[in-house]
Order: sequence, then structure tokens, then C-alpha cells
Amino acid sequence: MTVPKTSAEIRKAFLEFFEENGHKVVPSSPLPNHDNPTLLFTNAGMNQFTDVFLGKEKRDYHRAVSAQKCMRIQGKQNDLENVGPSVRHHTMFEMLGNFSFGNYFKEQAIDFAWTFLTGVLQLDKQRLWATIYTDDDEAERYWQRHLPPERILRFGKKDNFWEMGETGPCGPCSEIHYYLGPLAEQTAAGVNVDDAYLELWNLVFMQFERDESGELHPLPHPSIDTGMGLERVARVMQDGDSNYDTDLFLPVMDRLQALLGHSAAERADQCVAYRVIADHGRAATFLIGDGVIPGNVGEGYVIRMIIRRAARFGRNLGFTRPFLAEVADVLVDTMGDVYPELRLRREHIKHILTQEEVRFNRTLDSALARLDNLLAELRQQGETQIDGDTAFTLYATYGLPLEITRDVAKEHDFTVDEAGFNAARDAHAQASGAGAFGQYSMGADVFGDVLAELVRAGRLPASGVDYDPYSGPEMESEILALVQDGQTVTSAGAAQGAGAKLSIITGATPFYVEAGGEVSDTGVIAIPETGSEFRVDDTRRPIPGLVIHIGEIVRGAFHLGQTALLRVDDARRWDIRRNHTATHLLHRELRAHLGTHVTQAGSLVAPDRLRFDFTHAHAVDADQLAAIERAVNKAIWRDLPVNALHMKQKEAVDAGAMALFGEKYGDIVRTIQIGSNGRQPLYSFELCGGLHVNQTGEIGLFHFIHEEAVAAGIRRVEAVTGAGAQAFVSERLGALARLSHKLNAPVAELETRVETLLADHKALQKAHESLRRRLLLAQFDELAAQVRTVQGVSVLAAAVADADAEGLRELADRLRDRNIGDVIVLASVPDERPILVAMVQKPLLARGVHAGNLAREVAKIMGGGGGGRPDMAQAGGKDAASLPAALAAVPGLVAGALRPA
Repeated sequence: MTVPKTSAEIRKAFLEFFEENGHKVVPSSPLPNHDNPTLLFTNAGMNQFTDVFLGKEKRDYHRAVSAQKCMRIQGKQNDLENVGPSVRHHTMFEMLGNFSFGNYFKEQAIDFAWTFLTGVLQLDKQRLWATIYTDDDEAERYWQRHLPPERILRFGKKDNFWEMGETGPCGPCSEIHYYLGPLAEQTAAGVNVDDAYLELWNLVFMQFERDESGELHPLPHPSIDTGMGLERVARVMQDGDSNYDTDLFLPVMDRLQALLGHSAAERADQCVAYRVIADHGRAATFLIGDGVIPGNVGEGYVIRMIIRRAARFGRNLGFTRPFLAEVADVLVDTMGDVYPELRLRREHIKHILTQEEVRFNRTLDSALARLDNLLAELRQQGETQIDGDTAFTLYATYGLPLEITRDVAKEHDFTVDEAGFNAARDAHAQASGAGAFGQYSMGADVFGDVLAELVRAGRLPASGVDYDPYSGPEMESEILALVQDGQTVTSAGAAQGAGAKLSIITGATPFYVEAGGEVSDTGVIAIPETGSEFRVDDTRRPIPGLVIHIGEIVRGAFHLGQTALLRVDDARRWDIRRNHTATHLLHRELRAHLGTHVTQAGSLVAPDRLRFDFTHAHAVDADQLAAIERAVNKAIWRDLPVNALHMKQKEAVDAGAMALFGEKYGDIVRTIQIGSNGRQPLYSFELCGGLHVNQTGEIGLFHFIHEEAVAAGIRRVEAVTGAGAQAFVSERLGALARLSHKLNAPVAELETRVETLLADHKALQKAHESLRRRLLLAQFDELAAQVRTVQGVSVLAAAVADADAEGLRELADRLRDRNIGDVIVLASVPDERPILVAMVQKPLLARGVHAGNLAREVAKIMGGGGGGRPDMAQAGGKDAASLPAALAAVPGLVAGALRPA
């Protein structure tokens, strides 16, 4: 048997070994973790199985194996500061893991690990060490089959008790370490202390769940969760001095070296920067591939920070232009076969990376200069810490993330008040309204108790409610639970009274639950025998396996055990179907017209409209939109068949099915195929669990109503179909008919007629402006007569009728040019708000008269403000009635400012 050496071979061997031992191969879930509010990112292979471990979700397998993309960049598992200096830490890494959901436990987990390491990888048994939790005698007993007692060590909670986060599954663990140094020098004292003892694999014996209060509860079925970092195993198998000396990073660092023209010695001398860029570039590439884009909060902040941190290290290496797209190209080429989303989104990934680098480079020099000056000032003051407010200002004003400020500060032996930074950031968010509104709480704990009780009592199978929105808009089902004001209604009670708000749970439901951008169904739940009726305003899934119908009673009462008729608003649903299928047609045509870099980045499918977000760098112009709209309508008029087909996920993706950014899919996926009836070629093929029309002709008509940017590299279009498109077209045709009537012109001639009217209007405006200016200048002699002398200086302060700011400036210029007034203040009241212009002849400037100061003081009298240059200024006020008093004050203000000649 050939021993696997490359990372691809190791990953493949791991998955195949466990598959041969009865494990289901499960694809990696996306890096963004939307299932656990305490985690931004997937940080372990077991994240996607959390509900399985907790008994809330059932799958058709009890053993699983995966190669999972992970990020550790928050909380106690934040490895950021170690990346680069450390030979084994990363922000993003691949975790190889095998899992048992109540199937096997410690004995087989230990045996599997030993067999893979020593049998498949053929590692030297003499270099392997095992650690166990301080009181885990059982694990020790099983390890003694493979290792001598002196190489089985006990450690406490810090090293050998694993927790996913603040809450969730946890348990004691056993770590497997591999000694990298001279065999004769290994000793028990080095384990968990010396980097020569490399932790390879962590076997977690999942026995507990930690709740929000920190209390541990035994899991219903003890399970196994293991994790082995591919980067570390590759280092061992490829005999590298660090994780970066493997085929996972060397191609990236080789490309960097080629771009920079560095020698081997220069590369070795700058190894920390090379490592940071290789690590951060990989993390950013995978994050963008999973739909994350740079922003100021949450996932967006993290990716912005790591891109900018990599860019700064790149600047230090000698890069003067964006370079991370080159890193992404290498990663797509080397890892695109394993993670096809990278190949699919190559151009989008490169664009986002480059765009963020360009944006950062615009401010990087000024930001670093500001930081250097700040550090010099602090050093002179004897300070050694940058305060939190200043650190936040560097981020908010210059785009310098805290982590970069901290890097630079550390290089100069300074620290940063990170608690102060967080406080300043939170205060800014609160002031700007971010996070000011709480989220609607679904009371997951209440519904979790409801589901558990229904399953325990045999009222529901372990899989939960029979969810079937595909078979039709109506079905009968038993009412299993009523939840009102956060409390369950008992069998002895009833929910009754028009207007009473509650949630109804039935054994089965035809109502669609919001997912993939498609909104939930609405409708009614009725008891035909009693005439009772409940209006369903929303349908949700607060926890896996449970569907709740939210709304209010229209009339009558509802009891547990009643047989209810569930009826979806089918007319509304058909409008949603039309819009949903139209998004698939739109997606296809966007890619055909704009390029294959276009992928869906979000959507809203509602009854009245559809909204579609997609990856694209530039605005879609009117001609492009028109061409795309024509193509979508052609697909509609071809009346293509629309078929739903369930497939294995890998089979679907390999066949070319499009998947949503960052979406988590099961092993069996529902696909929507458009145009696949054996006679016509496949037009569109996407993974989708939503509702669709049967033939594209049922959409009727498609029409764009809006296009805009929503984020860097993300565009948005809105459109209408079916009844919405008909209403839109009718409204526009009606407007044309009304305009045709008012202009007494046929619709076909409206454009010409409007152009003529606009030309006439422009000519009239020009004539009006010319006349207004002549009338304005006609006031010249009248104004000249109002000049008065103040301490030998001629002062003109007067009101001018029907003048705007430009007219006042022109008139004042004329007066000044003819030496009528050493100081001129002219004012007018257009649109009921006073404005003024002040001018001062240059000889008066040396005597202390300043036009800006004069304008500001006069404006204050009218409740306004302004200012400007010493010789010319402009101001405005709020109170037109104060204008005479303001002008009357001018001579006194001039006299007060004058200095002797």
C-alpha cells in the first residue's frame, strides 16, 4: 500500500478509511456559521452536527466523516496573533474528523485513530503520545492496548476537556501527540509544553451539553467527535519544519517570491510576512468563496481585517500594487477540485480581494503616518499605550483595523487599550443606530420542550412535523400544540376569542417556511365542524423538526386533538412561484450576458416582486438590462418544463448544479431543472428547496424595475412578474395615455412632443434669466445713491429685489469694479430665506475689515451663519424679517473693525 504524502492524498485516505469503516462522507459546511449565535464561523468539524449530538435532529446515518473548513479568529480560540511567528497556527485550516452519534464510543474511537495513524500513514509508533482527562480511567485502559503506560499522560480541564463555545456539546478528550525531535530525547515533561511534541488529533468523548448558565447535562447518547488538522499531518508526512513547509502553502509562497523577485535568503529572512500572507490570503479566498464580503461588523469586519493585515505585510515585503488575487489564483488551481465553489467563484474572489486592497491602499500611507506620529508623541510623553478612543479613530477615519494598530504598536514596544477600543466602537454603533433594535424571539426553549414532549408521547416521529409544501395547498392534520404568550395551552383549555394571537402546531403542514429568500406562506387553519378560523400570518421553523403557524383567531376556539383543515393562500403562493422560477431564469441570463463570475449573493422572493443580489463589479447599464430582460422573457415564452428532482449533493454539484453562497445543504438535495424533458437541452440547473411553476410560460411576463449597488462587488436588481408585471405595465400605459391626452398628441409622438416642450422651456428659462439680470443691473444707480461714509470709508449695505446668490455676486462685482463702495453688503430673500454677499476693497484689508467676519456677524442677526475670504464672503439666515436690522448694523460693524490708516 502506498503511503499518502501529499495533502490531497492524506485527505482522500482519511475519508476513504472511515467510509470503509461504516462512516458517511459528509461535505464541508460553509465557513460562516449561521446556526449558533455564539459563533461567527465554523470552528470545528462537529459544528454542522450540533443538533444531531443534542438529539434535536435525526439523520439516516450514525457515523460520519468529513474534511471541514474551519476559522478560529474569535474568543478564546483566536489564533490571529500567533499566525506567522508560529509554525503551526492558522486563521483558517482544514479539520479531518470522524463522528459517532450514539453508535460507538471511546474504545473504537481510540482504535480507529491508532489504526489510521500507524497503519495507513505508517507513523513511527515510538513517537506517539496520548493525553487523557485527569479522571478518565476508561480511556487509559483502551490506550494501554497500543501505548506503554509512561506515554499515556493525564491533564486537567485546560488541555483535555473540549467545548465548542460558551454553550453546546462538550466532554473530556484524548489528544494524540507526535514527537518531532531526536527519538532518544523525548520525555513526558515535554508534552503540552515543547513545540517538538505536535498535537495531531483530538478525540472528544461527547458526554455533556453546557447550557447558558454553565451547567452540564448528560447527552441522551454519548458520542464521538474527533478533529485532526490536515496542515499538521501534512507537515509530519512531508517532513516539514513548519506547517508552511507543505504543499498547502508552498505554492502560494513560491508565487509571492516570484512576484517579488526575492532570493531564497530574502524569503527566509521575511518568513513571518510570507506566512501571514499565505495564511490570510487562503482564509480570505475561502471566506469570499462562501459568500462573505468586507464590511464593518461581524463576518465582514473579520475578512476586511485579514485582507488589510495581509496587504500591510505585503507592503512591507515590497508590493506596491494589489497582489492577493495572485494568491487566490494559486489556491483555486490547487484546491478547486476539492472545493468546487472556489473554481465557480474565481473571478468574484479575485475582484473582491483587489477592490479591498485598492480601497485600503488609498488610506494606508496616511494611516501609518498618523500612527507613527502618534507613537512619537506618546513616547515623548513617556506613555506606552494607545488609548481605545484613538485606536477606534484610526479605524473609523483611516480604515486601520485594531489588529493592524496592535501589530504596529507591538513592533514599537507599545500596547493598545483593546477594552477601550471595544467601548468606543460600541458607543459609535449605538449612536449610529446599529444594534438598537432587538431581534424577535421565537422562544426556542419553549418549542424545544414542546417537540421533545410530542416525540416522547408518540404524537410526532423523531423527525418531527411532516413538512410537505409541495403536494398541494390544502391538507387535514391534527392540532398537536397551541402556544400563547410563551405558554402551552393544556388539553383542558382552549385558545379562543377573535384577535387572540397564538402559534398552532399540527402533525403535518402544507405551509412553506421561509428559506432561500422565498417568504413563508400565509393562509388559514379552520375547524369545519365548528366554523372556527385562524388566520396564518407567518410560518416558521424555530428548531429543526418543528413548524409553527403564527397568527390570530378570526372566530371560534381551538383545542388540542382537533382535526384542522390547513389551507394556503394559493393565489398568493402562485405569485411567489412565478417570482421564484423567474429568479432562476434571471440568474442564468445574468451569467450569460455579464459573465460566469456572476453568482447569486442573496434574494427575496415575495408575492409582489423579486429581488436578486449577485456578484458583479459594475453597474448594469440600460442596454444590458434590456437585453437580459428580453432573454428572460424569451425563456418564459418557450414554455420550458420545470422539474424538481432529488439527488445526492455531490452528484448534483458534479453535474453542474448551481448552489447558493454559504448555504448548508444535506446529503440529499432538491434540484430544480428547467428545460429538461428529453427534447430540449437543460436551460437552468440549481439546488433549491422552494416552490416553482410547472412551465415557464406560467410566469407570463418579466420586467425590471430597479438596479443598484448594495455592497462592494454586489449588485441588486428588482423585478416583477405575472400579475405584478401586468399591474406595472398597466400603470405605465395609463400614465402614457393621460400624458397623451394632456399634450393632445398620439402616444407614438409623445417623445418628440416632450423634446420640443423641453427645448421651448429651456429657451424661456434663458430669456427669463437674461431679463432678470437686466432688471437686477438696472438697480445699479439706485444702489449707488445709498452709499454712506463711515470714518472716511464708503459703505454700501442694501437689499436687492429678486436676486439669487450668483446675481448678488455679479452686482457686487460691478459696483466694486466701478469703485462704488469700499465695503459692499448686498442681500436678498429668495424662497423666503435671506442670503447676503459681502465684498471688501483690497486697500481696506490692511485696516482690519474682513469680508468673512463681516458676513458672519450680519448673518447672526438673521439667525444664520457663513463666512469666506477676507475680500469676499457669503452667508445666509433663517429670519427674513430681521434683514433690515441686519443691514442697518453693517456701518457699526465696519466702524468697529477699522484700524487707523
